[in-house]
Amino acid sequence: MITADAVEPHPLSTLMARHGLTAAAYLKRVADRHQALGFGTMAQRREKVTRWTRKDVTPERTALLAIASLHGIGFADVDRYGWPGFLLQAFDDDRLVLESPWTVAGTVNSLTDVGGPVDRRGFLIASTSTLAAAFAQWTRAQPALAVTARGRRVGTEAVNLFDARLDALRHLDDTIGASQVYDAAALELRLITDLLKNASYTEETGRRLFAAAAEASRLAGWCAYDHSHHAAAERHFVTSLRAAASAGDPTMGAVTLAFWANLRYNANDPHGALHLIDGALADRHKISSPRVLAMLHARAARAHSKAGEPTAAWHHVDAAFDAYSRADTPQADLPSMYWINHGELHQVAASSALSLGEPRRALAHFDAALHRDDDPYDTQRETRGTVIYLARQAEAHLALGDIDAALDIGHQVITTMGGIDSARATNTLEDLRRHLAGHQHIPAVRDFLDYAA
Repeated sequence: MITADAVEPHPLSTLMARHGLTAAAYLKRVADRHQALGFGTMAQRREKVTRWTRKDVTPERTALLAIASLHGIGFADVDRYGWPGFLLQAFDDDRLVLESPWTVAGTVNSLTDVGGPVDRRGFLIASTSTLAAAFAQWTRAQPALAVTARGRRVGTEAVNLFDARLDALRHLDDTIGASQVYDAAALELRLITDLLKNASYTEETGRRLFAAAAEASRLAGWCAYDHSHHAAAERHFVTSLRAAASAGDPTMGAVTLAFWANLRYNANDPHGALHLIDGALADRHKISSPRVLAMLHARAARAHSKAGEPTAAWHHVDAAFDAYSRADTPQADLPSMYWINHGELHQVAASSALSLGEPRRALAHFDAALHRDDDPYDTQRETRGTVIYLARQAEAHLALGDIDAALDIGHQVITTMGGIDSARATNTLEDLRRHLAGHQHIPAVRDFLDYAA
């Protein structure tokens, strides 16, 4: 379960429990490593470990390095993640998802393993080589065949019900945010996986069940990401990609890669994001939906803008609009692509312009997103997205020195946020507050910062 206020055990306590170590035994190992590293002897009072697991208590530097060495964690990660964050590198909860064979049986195993007990908020589990391996395996994986020798028989009615429930969850996610929707998507995934493991079905039904599993896992990954649980999100995205391969559905796989790329470029890895997108676009002739192609190009534009590459970013903005020009009505496209329209693409173009230091161009696209009469961004349906884009619009005004306009839109952000459970939306508001903090000498700015605290 992913919630904003879940209380997690201290990583050190969890590590000791996994290795079956008492505080005294663990401290003995740390002290031995401390001495082996040339740091000298270290006191071994058992209460030291208890103190280390308290909030706001950090071991001394040499003890941190001894602990990191004991668990095979690089010293650079000690500084990168701090205490106790670097300990999360010692957990191997991702092994089943990352290392299972890319077969139907491997997919079912990964679907069964919905996640480890440790909250690694902000962590990415996939290295550059892992991304490359996942994509290579996806392109070669074989789809599922009929299963007739076990359990009760399921047909199209069950799959239709799953599809309808997942569609409802997608729209709930737009409106109320990720926390409760994550739990519901994880439940759908368990129900679908139970049928894949224990029921019999035709080849067509089996592939549809795997496609539903791919979408449930993709949605769970998106919700985990929306709460900044990056490790959990990547686990779900890898699993979704596996299920899409078992479904024989390259378009569903491309959708997963696009959402995974969103996580990577917002986690300061734009080139990792581009690796995923380039992989999806390499087989663009297999992608059945122009909206999916438009989304891939839009994600590429954002990744290039985050990397400070304007020429490539604007090339992909143009490609996104071009792909969308070939789209049919939303009803004729994938149900999951209902949100891709001209307004959304203008919002992406605006966000890219803002990242590239072009606030005036950003405002032009923000305006086009909302006021294109035939295909505007739907602020009533896309509540969370509206909050995020409004905050960026305020930043663009602030970059141009129009503080009054930035504050007006900032108040709209706070009003619109009511009831939205989304770490991304909250973080976007915090970014706006940081940009305004340099203008606290203005009374209206001080009032807003107090109001938005």
